[in-house]
Parts: sequence; C-alpha cells; structure tokens
Amino acid sequence: MVVLLRAVARLLTFVLLAVLAAAGLAVAVFSLGGSGDFSLPGLADLVALPDLEAQAGELLGALEADGSIALRSALAGLAALVLGVLLLIGALAPTRERLLRLDENSEGRLEARRRALGDIASTLVEQQRGVNTSRVKVRPHRNGQGGRIVLRAGHPASADPEEVQRQATSALAPLAKPFDLKTRVKPHHDTGRRVQ
Repeated sequence: MVVLLRAVARLLTFVLLAVLAAAGLAVAVFSLGGSGDFSLPGLADLVALPDLEAQAGELLGALEADGSIALRSALAGLAALVLGVLLLIGALAPTRERLLRLDENSEGRLEARRRALGDIASTLVEQQRGVNTSRVKVRPHRNGQGGRIVLRAGHPASADPEEVQRQATSALAPLAKPFDLKTRVKPHHDTGRRVQ
C-alpha cells in the first residue's frame, strides 16, 4: 500500500513540477514578447482570467445551492482531503530495508544487507575459472529468513556453460547455506570481455 502511495506521490510531484515549469515558461515568453514591462494585469488578460473568473463564479454559485449539489461538493471535498493525507503518507513514510537474517537469539539479530551479500556473491563467482562477469540479485523473503540469489554469470565462448553453472553454484554454497538462500545461476556468453 505504501509503495503504491509513494508511486502516486512521485507522479503527482512530477506533474506539478511540469505545470510550474510551463507557467515559468509562459511568464518568460510574455515578458520577452510583450510590449513594455512585465505586468500581472497584462498576463491576466493574456490567459483570459476574467473569463475564468466568471466561470468559477457560476460554479461557486451552484455549489452554494441546497440539495444534492451541496452534498456532492462536500463529498468531493472530503475525498480531496483523504487523497491529500494518503499522498502525504506515501511521500513521508519511511522505507524499511529488507534484510537477510543470519542468526537470532535473546541478545538480538545478526542481519545482512542485500547489496553486501550481492557483492560477496559476485566476488565469489568471479574468482572461478571461466567466469568473466556476474550480475547478482538477492531477493529476501518478506520475513527476512531465507530468500533467493539469481546470478547471471558471463563466460567466454570457449567455456562450457554447464561447467560455469556448476562452478558458480558451488562457489555460492558457503554463502547460500548459512542464509538459507536458494541459488539460481544463469550462464550466458559474454562478448568483448577478458578471457581466462
């Protein structure tokens, strides 16, 4: 839920910044192309604010009426308030980093970050013969206990992909076993890299 709210807040921020940039561009064009100095009454005439004021006056007059229109406007205002609160939650809620748990006892927990484990896995695999490059994604389970390592091992054309997969899997075993990680190694032909 917070992830969705965060995405909506980012999208709304981008839209508002685009509107602000367009307004700044309009002011700049008006001040360059207009005759004389930049003035707010001239800009108001240019964007037809008097017509907009008349239309807004009609709308506000309709909202003051009794009956279903007043109820709809009150519900719309309430919905706008709720949406604003949800966007604030999405923008200000702290993100919780998903960690992988190694051990837990009465004194506390011993956990590791995903990026650190990915760097260790990459280093372990790249030390193997026939592996040129590696890209690692560590995905912990929601509860922090266990997870998956997905590794793409780049190898030269002369290396056997099955052998590369076997070596990479065995190199990851000392890391995967204590953290209860399932490993998946995807060997692929790596062009233009160093050859061992």
